[in-house]
Amino acid sequence: MTDNSLHQLRARFANTDSHPSPRARRSKATFIAAVFPIVFAVFTTTTLAADPAESATASVSKDLPKVPDLAVFPPEIKLGSSRDFQSFVAIVRRDDGITSDVSDLVTWSIADPTKVKRDGFQLLPIADGKTQLVGSYAGAEVRIPVEVSGATSRPKISFEKDVMPVLTRSGCNTGSCHGAARGKDGFRVSLFGFDPVGDFHRITREIGVRRINLAVPEESLFLKKAVGSVPHTGGKLFETTSDYYATILEWLQDGANIDPADAKPPTVDSVVLYPPQAVIEGEGKTQRFVAVATYSDGTTRDITRLAAFTSNNSGTAEIDDVGTVTAGRRGEAFVMARFDTHTVGSQVLALPENLQYTRPKIEGSYIDQMVGQKLQKLRILPSPLCSDEEFIRRVTIDIVGELPAEEDYRRFVADVAPDKRTELIDRLLERKEFSEIWAMKFAQLLMIKSTNQVSYKSAFLYANWLTDKFARNVPIDEMVRELLTSTGGTFTSPPTNFYEIERDTLKTSENVAQVFMGIRTQCAQCHNHPFDRWTMDDYYGFASFFAQVGRKNGEDYREQIVYNRFSGEVNHLVTKKPVPPTFLGGESPATKGKDRREVLATWLTSPENPFFAKSIANRVWAHFMGVGVVEPVDDIRVSNPASNPELFDELGKRLVEYKFDFRRLVRDICTSDAYQRSTSENETNAHDHLNFSHAVVRRVPAESLLDCICQVTQSPDKFRGLPLGARAVQIADGTTTNYFLTAFGRSPRATVCDCEATTDPSLSQALHLLNGDSVQSKIARSKIVEKWFVDEKLPVETVIDRIYVRCLSRSPTEKESADLIASMKDDPNQVAALQDVFWAVLNSREFVFNH
Repeated sequence: MTDNSLHQLRARFANTDSHPSPRARRSKATFIAAVFPIVFAVFTTTTLAADPAESATASVSKDLPKVPDLAVFPPEIKLGSSRDFQSFVAIVRRDDGITSDVSDLVTWSIADPTKVKRDGFQLLPIADGKTQLVGSYAGAEVRIPVEVSGATSRPKISFEKDVMPVLTRSGCNTGSCHGAARGKDGFRVSLFGFDPVGDFHRITREIGVRRINLAVPEESLFLKKAVGSVPHTGGKLFETTSDYYATILEWLQDGANIDPADAKPPTVDSVVLYPPQAVIEGEGKTQRFVAVATYSDGTTRDITRLAAFTSNNSGTAEIDDVGTVTAGRRGEAFVMARFDTHTVGSQVLALPENLQYTRPKIEGSYIDQMVGQKLQKLRILPSPLCSDEEFIRRVTIDIVGELPAEEDYRRFVADVAPDKRTELIDRLLERKEFSEIWAMKFAQLLMIKSTNQVSYKSAFLYANWLTDKFARNVPIDEMVRELLTSTGGTFTSPPTNFYEIERDTLKTSENVAQVFMGIRTQCAQCHNHPFDRWTMDDYYGFASFFAQVGRKNGEDYREQIVYNRFSGEVNHLVTKKPVPPTFLGGESPATKGKDRREVLATWLTSPENPFFAKSIANRVWAHFMGVGVVEPVDDIRVSNPASNPELFDELGKRLVEYKFDFRRLVRDICTSDAYQRSTSENETNAHDHLNFSHAVVRRVPAESLLDCICQVTQSPDKFRGLPLGARAVQIADGTTTNYFLTAFGRSPRATVCDCEATTDPSLSQALHLLNGDSVQSKIARSKIVEKWFVDEKLPVETVIDRIYVRCLSRSPTEKESADLIASMKDDPNQVAALQDVFWAVLNSREFVFNH
């Protein structure tokens, strides 16, 4: 670009109007992009390739140890009737952690062949007694105890224990088939079999003999559709030679009876999937899995052919309907087995064959130890630590929601102390802005906003109560107890607004489970949860804790009084009977004469609670790392397992040890190498988004981004109920907003879902920064460039440096500085040109994203 053409272009943008036309802004954007391309460069997470020195240098040894690490599953076998059988599988683990299914390579024998017989990889009973299954392989021997009882008995087919699992396994009662709310083709059963009594009635009584034919059981429509001998929308489900067909046919031949009320079959207590972990080397290699159920009477059952198998990453580990996993592309997956109301899973790692990898030394805190161990399993090399410039910007935005001041930046970069990062973290944690960030995050989760039934005063007092708790570093467990047990007026006792914002008993219980335990119980309201352990009994039992919350008007018409009525129950949707208060996954406590909420709050915040501490710790982790150990953070379930179960458990344990002071947990996270890693990627971690091998580039949240713009331009916004200069994170009422906050994903606080506050970039955000008044008008209004260049008479290169340091926490590179100075050399309006540089930097992705 010539000096003359530059002068002509600059003349177009010399207008001092703080609101140039959209056309002028678009032209201006084009000009800035042309003159300062480095500023507009796309900021991406895939900037660095692996350093050759970090690449694999030595092949992992495949040689088996002298005595292989052989394991056989299940670790014990019980056979309880002549119908019983048990599958088994053998794996060997190499020194490098790779596992192989060696079931067909092991030499199998029975210690006492008069008790059981082997049929392939199954054991069948012969006579009562005890014996052992013996497996020998390359010098290693494993003995599995086997116990047989009732070898001569043949119990009748049970509708609930035997027939219902066949319907579930065949997919008959799924939501896409007859388990749909309106059924399918005129036939409806309960979703995943949550109502076996109702299902029995619909199968055997609803339309007489049409579905079953007790005179000729083989002609029952119930069977003929399943085997495809008559047209069936669902297609053929199983063969006439299958166990499924034999089970239903025998039940029909025996009269198609329901289990007597006084002789119900035992219930399923637990399900286990073996092996608990598989590390498979080589695409196309397979691993068999075996599922075993334990019943309430102590008996066990091989349910491999009855469980429904799924994988959360079929591209890495695909599992078929008999439990065989086939390895795919490199990565991690959890394969799951669902049976009855239980869902369990096993971890599967798939690695390329002949992978070159050198294990780095694991150093650092407990966080780095656990993250490092997981990365070693995946053969992933972590990225190096970020620079001081990257760190001070990242940690300041994350902890206090602001950018580092210029003087703080220069002091930190010049500091040579080895512990300067830790000292910076400690200083930031003491600032009041840290409390405001977390008060805002919980205000989103608690849906604090004014509505037709919640006055602005109530919302304001509620938000201030929350901010005060965080400012005084009140332990989170104490805060939650006070919230859940609150009684009194919504003005005089602000936490009572929790029960005013949501007045529905069932939704209140759902919100408590989701916010404070990360558990979504909503599915269990109408049917047993299809992907978790929660049943309808669990749902209504938990809701019963809030059934006695009462409300009445206060003296001020805007105020409500919340109190305990000591009466009121929640009825089960199916039985229509009251359900006693029951802890999720626990017992039914004694609540007579007590405020049920106090009983619940004591259990919920107890150090022994298996959900509370882990859930809170996971939310804290996700805020700083960009992704939770369980993601989404409020959907913790068996079928959505933690990417690092050991770390997930340890974070919760540490929060308990710290007496729920999560400032200490924040310190642990921010001082870890895992947090301080660069966003640059190498060859091994380029596709890793869940194991914290590199930092995640995150768009700055809406409130913090607006605060940062106001901070660097020294041009604050005015919000309802707050003085000029107040930050967006201090907004108490969720209905108080502006276009910027809405466009950039501020939570509307309509639900407790963490997903309501989004940081996904969009076209409207880019257009608003380019054309809206959030950037250009603030630069012009603050006159900060005039102050530096005119009043303080700073040279152009110094002003440019201050803009970069102020916005990006780094000085411009030599090329950036030289290009900018050269482009402005002959410009007659140097102030306007510098304002354009300021505008361009604020529009860059490097500013909008935390990295």
